[in-house]
Amino acid sequence: MTDAQETAAASSLRTTGGAPPDDGGSTASGAPTPLLEPREGIPPVIADEASLAEVIAAFAAGSGPVAVDAERASGYRYGQRAYLVQLRREGAGSALIDPAACPDLSALGDALSDVEWVLHAATQDLPCLREIGMMPTRLFDTELAGRLAGFPRVGLGAMVEGVLGFVLEKGHSAVDWSTRPLPEPWLRYAALDVELLVELRDALEKELDRQGKLEWARQEFDAIASAPPPEPRKDPWRRTSGMHKVRRRRQLGVVRELWQTRDQIAQRRDVSPGKVLSDAAIVEAALALPVNVHALAALTGFGHRMGRRQLEQWQGAVDRARALSESQLPQPGQQVAGPPPPRAWADKDPAAAARLSAARTAVSALAEELNMPQENLIAPDAVRRLCWEPPAADREAVADALAGFGARPWQVEQVAPILAAALSEPAA
Repeated sequence: MTDAQETAAASSLRTTGGAPPDDGGSTASGAPTPLLEPREGIPPVIADEASLAEVIAAFAAGSGPVAVDAERASGYRYGQRAYLVQLRREGAGSALIDPAACPDLSALGDALSDVEWVLHAATQDLPCLREIGMMPTRLFDTELAGRLAGFPRVGLGAMVEGVLGFVLEKGHSAVDWSTRPLPEPWLRYAALDVELLVELRDALEKELDRQGKLEWARQEFDAIASAPPPEPRKDPWRRTSGMHKVRRRRQLGVVRELWQTRDQIAQRRDVSPGKVLSDAAIVEAALALPVNVHALAALTGFGHRMGRRQLEQWQGAVDRARALSESQLPQPGQQVAGPPPPRAWADKDPAAAARLSAARTAVSALAEELNMPQENLIAPDAVRRLCWEPPAADREAVADALAGFGARPWQVEQVAPILAAALSEPAA
């Protein structure tokens, strides 16, 4: 049994037999135990203001950290809105809240503002939670904790099984959570997602402390909690899958027009853009530049199932792109801040390419020594920027540059010496 499992050994959980095994999860044979039912059963879905007020009061009166999760309808609905919010806290039990019926959860967020929130992969859920008025001031991210602690698999199911010895049923992760009413098996799955988060947090905290990484994790969690909302993505149409095939500016114009038309339709209908028109179809039309509806209908993605009105709608977007003047057409490459792609360094600046190679080798070795992914040790973008326009090859100058790129103090302390050495290595 690992140190992390020992931390969880006192957990009182409902399992297949209705009682917790003696070793905190694993059965006598060592096999993990399926977790089939929440401790207090499936809580009712909160869908009115009176019930929400009761939940807020209960969770405000609870103790310890609060486990938080959210379910979205990715691939089904437009955007990344939350369609179910799950919470669990000592003294309050578990709660399932319907944000479609209760779209403003700011009162709940305020009631928990001074409480540590426990989330798994926090950056995935925080944007949709922010939309409904919930934003933590302190958090513990169990996925990130697992990465820093060196766990090879950091999905929630893998972490609960590896650390606590319980198996979570994960069959409903990709369902349409906008469905109403939500089926009971989905609600059971959702409640179980927060059932063990606090226990997992406690076990991981002990493991991080044992490895001397707890302060590192706290700095990472603080950075997530204090990060401002991301800026809107510039030219999001450029992320259309298959864009590498599109070379000419006129074709880029077709991609842009089709993408924007699709986005408007998807937003109006509240469906995933991919259900309106596939990326592959957009690229196909851009490459072919069809001159009429008949030619468009012959392309993959615009087949016989598409009605005349829909075809005319897409052909209209193609025609608008065909009518643009040269000055109105998009440029082939998106202007990005910072250094060029590393594959171009050898031609543009061989010395920078040598610095980057030395830096990557040093970071890789240190990450292996610390038993964590390289990207968690230091952001790859920070390394690229440092190597493209290097400061003086001394520790202090490198440390200042890394801090300016957003590196946390623990990261600067760990990597500044090896990166300073790497920057001076090619010159030597």
